[in-house]
Amino acid sequence: MTKIEAIIRPNKFEAVKTALIEIGVEGMTVSEVRGHGRQKGHTGTYKGREYEVDLLQKIKLELVLDDAVIEKVIECILGSAYTGSIGDGKIFVYKVDNAVRIRSRERGTVAL
Repeated sequence: MTKIEAIIRPNKFEAVKTALIEIGVEGMTVSEVRGHGRQKGHTGTYKGREYEVDLLQKIKLELVLDDAVIEKVIECILGSAYTGSIGDGKIFVYKVDNAVRIRSRERGTVAL
């Protein structure tokens, strides 16, 4: 089993979610997060005053999947989250030793 964490732009979330559902991904955890990478935020002007936003809003998707579908899911996220601009996000991939469904006590990939 493998866990994928994807940090994406909020305006790309619906496209990514729809694309994942279309390829058969059944479960995901979604969090609203803040952070920055190389772009380090931005400055703006509101009512004549300049302000700085150093932590940008992002969406974090977490998915634990069978190893057989990982590359397909990564390609799906890459295709639907891409804009070509700084701040498109990142995908992190982790190995998962085990999963346990609390209700039935099933373990391993059947618990997903």
